[in-house]
Amino acid sequence: MPTNSKPVITEMRGDHIFIAKINRPQAHNAISFEVMDGLESVCDEIEQNEDIRVLILTGEGHKFFASGGDLKQFADLKSEQEARKMSMRMGEVLRRIESADCWTIALINGDAYGGGCEVMLAFDFRIAAKHARFGFTQGRFYLTPGWGGLTRLIERVNRSTALLWLGTQALVDTESALIAGLIDMADSSSQLENHIMEMAERLSENDRRIIKVMKEGATYAQKYPHRESINNERTEFSKLWATDEHHRRVEAFLKRKKTDGL
Repeated sequence: MPTNSKPVITEMRGDHIFIAKINRPQAHNAISFEVMDGLESVCDEIEQNEDIRVLILTGEGHKFFASGGDLKQFADLKSEQEARKMSMRMGEVLRRIESADCWTIALINGDAYGGGCEVMLAFDFRIAAKHARFGFTQGRFYLTPGWGGLTRLIERVNRSTALLWLGTQALVDTESALIAGLIDMADSSSQLENHIMEMAERLSENDRRIIKVMKEGATYAQKYPHRESINNERTEFSKLWATDEHHRRVEAFLKRKKTDGL
């Protein structure tokens, strides 16, 4: 990936994979207002560029994915109104990522603390280096998560585990994170990017229409009763069945099967 002085650097890999990197290693990849600017631009790009089917977010180096909000910068925010404005701004960034019509992967190259954990929780998939640790450290500063992280954490791990991690400001290793469901996979640093790219290539085989249907269907299943969700699933299945792309792929498969003599 390219290196420059921008707080968030981006790269298009192939036709469909968009990579963004938090580029503040001197500040442990902390989230500053400038990083928010960069992440908003990333959101603009994935919303406007229909060719993007996979977004990957990572951090510069091998030590930190993101160490949370930049306390040196945010210390200037004193009032409730100022805090809420900052919270709503970063919360909107994460909402846009969470609701994107493309796949999203947090490539967790190193430790994630506080708001860094909140960032990764907004992604469809969270893949971590084995040495990474996850620190729910907001309580050290007399805070709870402010970017939607408490809600998303409860959605992914059980309530008691979430509260224990938050209440003790725990540092969670990848094995514990995997068991609890905080992350989806852990790999060695040397193999992590290669495996992520292989995964991203497979995920990018379908266009954004079907990606959107899959993601919205999964969200629907979480929110609505069983029978209603299945009915919605059947409706979307039928719409996709009637598309030219479905019929083209079936025809290609049957031709190949005939050629192979199967």
